[in-house]
Amino acid sequence: MQKLTKAEEQVMQILWDLKKAFVKEIVAKFTEPKPAYNTVSTIIRILEKKKVVGHESFGRTHRYHPLISREAYANQSANHLIENYFGGSAENLLSFFVKEKNISAKELEEIMNQIKKS
Repeated sequence: MQKLTKAEEQVMQILWDLKKAFVKEIVAKFTEPKPAYNTVSTIIRILEKKKVVGHESFGRTHRYHPLISREAYANQSANHLIENYFGGSAENLLSFFVKEKNISAKELEEIMNQIKKS
């Protein structure tokens, strides 16, 4: 799966929330200032070429839906982050967040408990 641009990720976030949508419905979910209809339409077509969005035809209009789940994309993005910035080490990633985000011992313990539940 190809990496998505920030604009593509914004459209995907909305599409994941809506599950199925026409371009005008996607545009309506953006905060102000909303992007132009043609801009969102172009991004959707790019996402189709990247095979992360599909569509159903209704005459001359299309209703779009995600072909990948938010979880699958998050997993791929996290793996990319770990591989490219933390030497493939999830331990290095966690250490970075503990240092940079001042994660407390309590928060770290909660993270460990969530991991154990998985």
